[in-house]
Amino acid sequence: MNSERAPREVSRRDWLKAAGLGGTASFLTSSPAAAAPRAEKVRGVVFMVSDGMSPGVLTLAESYCRLTRRRGTSWWSLFNNRAAARGLMDTASANSMVTDSAAASSAWGGGRRVNNGAINVDPSGRELSPIAAILKRKSDARIGLVTTATVTHATPAGFAASAPARTDEASIATQYLNRVDVILGGGSGYFDPRQRPDRRDLSRDFENAGYRTIRDRDGLLAAGEARLLGTFATGHLPFSIDRGHDARLAATIPTLTEMATAALSRFLAGDKPFLLQIEGARIDHAAHLNDIAALLGDQLAFDDALAAVLAMTAGRDDILVVATSDHGNSNPGLNGMGSGYSESTRRFERILRCTASHERIFSEWKKIEHGGADQLKSLIAGHLGFNLTAVEIDALLAILSEHDVLEWNHQLEKPEGLLGQLAGNHTGIGWTGTTHTSDPTLVSAIGPQAERFSGMVTNSDVFGHLVEMLG
Repeated sequence: MNSERAPREVSRRDWLKAAGLGGTASFLTSSPAAAAPRAEKVRGVVFMVSDGMSPGVLTLAESYCRLTRRRGTSWWSLFNNRAAARGLMDTASANSMVTDSAAASSAWGGGRRVNNGAINVDPSGRELSPIAAILKRKSDARIGLVTTATVTHATPAGFAASAPARTDEASIATQYLNRVDVILGGGSGYFDPRQRPDRRDLSRDFENAGYRTIRDRDGLLAAGEARLLGTFATGHLPFSIDRGHDARLAATIPTLTEMATAALSRFLAGDKPFLLQIEGARIDHAAHLNDIAALLGDQLAFDDALAAVLAMTAGRDDILVVATSDHGNSNPGLNGMGSGYSESTRRFERILRCTASHERIFSEWKKIEHGGADQLKSLIAGHLGFNLTAVEIDALLAILSEHDVLEWNHQLEKPEGLLGQLAGNHTGIGWTGTTHTSDPTLVSAIGPQAERFSGMVTNSDVFGHLVEMLG
């Protein structure tokens, strides 16, 4: 696909033929989501990404939300809303059935499948124009990137930058200037002359271009400017579970909902077209760590942001909201536990005992001088709510010291994999590994032209839909 040219409108018949769904046409035509594409004008698209969310996480989050909040999730409700489109995303990259976030977001933001690790650079080395640059040129659209990762991380970068390697976040940061209007998340180091390789004071460059630069939650809540650069941590923002149990973090770092609201309110106030990407990035990171409490905490934080977006756009006939994921990760699931699986629910409820992420536990242990078995056992008991046996603690200490342990699944032959297994014996949560998976991801969309996201959606086709609607 030529990144500069939007593809033709895709008819329902084309969708059915391409997805091989002819045999289910009678079912699809009975659903409002499968009606012929409507001509309603789309002024803005809010594209929400639960990064690394395996399909089963939707069920786990729904159960966890009912357990902790006595109500269901907004995404579950949206998925069951007959006015919304529902589909599956084919997530492959150019060089693998299993994609990474760089290739996945580049497919959405550049219209081509690229190799894993690249940001809008195709397999031949040709640079693709990101959708933010195209929409700025075509319709002077406003662009927003909101994330709990560094703002220059792979998923936001895929909408607004081009780079041979996703790791070149310093270069990616420079491409946002005057291309992205609202930038909120982590990654202050990539704008700081003391930490940038080229010593460029990028924050000052943004200020000179009319952006308000923000460093904390109070600054975000008080800001009135239309253009924002808010970076609230040197690296990624903390996991929600850690923020929720640390008063200092809660006071200084905004929630995903607060950042999403700040961005969307600015775009809704004007009349220009806009594209706003909102990413719950640390869902993916928690899955890599086999950390179910951190994962569900950030999934509910993402759901809160989705609820806020849906409330802000309710009654509007010109705003499309899309919720999806770029890929699965480690495929967490609740296993049958006990005789007749009678223990499964009770084990799942033990997740409520967790008060810190695995990331924070390992970080705290490493800070303890001459930390040993007793200290590690105490941290896990205090933060995760269970005691390790002598054999378990010895194995965990060994793998933390990079010694070999008996583990037939090499994906899990690392501290996070082993701790995830040990925790799973108590919570009932199992993991397939510690890396991304090839499963199709869930897609929900509501608003004008939402039917574009029904059925089987190829990730690289998203670009064409967005350009046609907003360009």
